[in-house]
Amino acid sequence: MVNADLIRDLGRPDRRETAADALVTLGAGGVEELVREVMDTGSLVDWRPITAVLGRIGDAGFDGLLQGLVSASTEESRERVGFAFSQLGVAVLDRYTAALAHPVPLIRRQAVRGIEHCGEAGRSAAVLRPLLGDPDQEVAQQAQDTLIGTGELVIPLLRHVRERGPGRQRARALTVLAELGGEPALSPADAAAIERLIRIKLPDDRPEPLWACWNHWMAVPGGDQAGIMRVLGLTGPRPVTFALGNDIVDADGHGCDTDEYTGYERVFVTPELDGWTLILGAWCDPHGQERREDVLRLCTELSARYGRAQAYYYGGQGDGSTWLVAEHGTVIRRYGETGEAEDESLTLGEPLPYERTRRTELGLKPDWDAAQESEDDEDEWRWTAHDLAPDIARSLGAASPLDVTADTPSRGTGVIALTPYGVAHGVPAGAYRI
Repeated sequence: MVNADLIRDLGRPDRRETAADALVTLGAGGVEELVREVMDTGSLVDWRPITAVLGRIGDAGFDGLLQGLVSASTEESRERVGFAFSQLGVAVLDRYTAALAHPVPLIRRQAVRGIEHCGEAGRSAAVLRPLLGDPDQEVAQQAQDTLIGTGELVIPLLRHVRERGPGRQRARALTVLAELGGEPALSPADAAAIERLIRIKLPDDRPEPLWACWNHWMAVPGGDQAGIMRVLGLTGPRPVTFALGNDIVDADGHGCDTDEYTGYERVFVTPELDGWTLILGAWCDPHGQERREDVLRLCTELSARYGRAQAYYYGGQGDGSTWLVAEHGTVIRRYGETGEAEDESLTLGEPLPYERTRRTELGLKPDWDAAQESEDDEDEWRWTAHDLAPDIARSLGAASPLDVTADTPSRGTGVIALTPYGVAHGVPAGAYRI
């Protein structure tokens, strides 16, 4: 029987080391109560020092946590034990590897996580690979995510799966390859198959809402897709479905640690939607310092050719709005409310009719000087304008990507096109819906 005081002392920094040494000395005899403490969702002792003790105990600690995973009766206790089980370290790597064949899916999934946390996933890729075809989708997903995290060293192994099978592993192997290296990581046969699938889907493809966490878009009247791309300097257009275009824009907008150009490399140019062509992607941002002046110039040039051109930013997570409106080669309005100090310096032109209308509805002056407004009036307008970009677009009669539905009139085919950033630096890797 373990002295309960020893377990409690693991939660006291001044006594933790002595208590841990004493519990390790007890060995297998103390494992059951230590695991029970981990499973106890009301425990005042953090699971991490208990896990460290179980790891030092070795195989008996591993076995105790494995049994705890099997017997845990609530989701919260399973989660606590799962965290502990997957953090035992490289000393039990062989046990994790053996557990990949355990009949209980939860054990297999947590064993994959254990290998990942050992930092040995790359060297263990060959034993993780079969789990890409695991009948339990959570296990297969965990194996997929772990292999993605290993880096490019697994590409040859997964190319072999694509070429030789087994068949049940092939779909997730393709996803891992795409996430790790993009199109260059795919075999010519796989790349051709994806292009063929896109061609098959396009005739029946219907518009769908084009929603991302951070929405940046330009809107130009008409359907001169090729002419608009020439004005914008876009190249290398490749036909895509709405699902594929939207997924690429959303993924690129999130950026990644290895993408210093934060999603500026490519855009989705829609077919004509209800009389407008939309260009979507972070490259279209009218607010951010990197792109604002170029977007201003491009909208001005587009409006000189097509009569009107607009650019918008709308943060889908409550991150604010910006709108830029140009007509016949002249900027009519640029305004933003994102909570950043530079918002005020962004302003150009006079308020749009819809801005005046909304301010009147709020009981505010339709024309205003921000420097002269009361703090309350300023706050009320800022909170309102924070979410106003979609309404501004609607008020101007422009198609909005947020309002697109399967019933939106559509003519032509959307394309993903390279911006000058993409031509110079390439595009991020990723796996997307088609």
